[in-house]
Amino acid sequence: MEKEELLKRIEINPQVMVGKAVVKGTRVTVVHILGLLADGMTPQEIVAQYTRISEEDVIASLVFAQKTLEDSTFIPLIIGNS
Repeated sequence: MEKEELLKRIEINPQVMVGKAVVKGTRVTVVHILGLLADGMTPQEIVAQYTRISEEDVIASLVFAQKTLEDSTFIPLIIGNS
């Protein structure tokens, strides 16, 4: 599936999860899916736990994160005497 098609699976609505990016039609946030992946869950395990989303939704979350970071400038935060 093309990246642009995958991105259509993600929505931002101020009335859903305080405007956080979610899988369309759910309250499952992109950041939650990314956290589950970072914790070692596979897309298949995530889909088994959250039956309202698909593996394509998990991939769409990764594409959304990639596109979001691509449009951002990262400046490391230095705390202390470094």
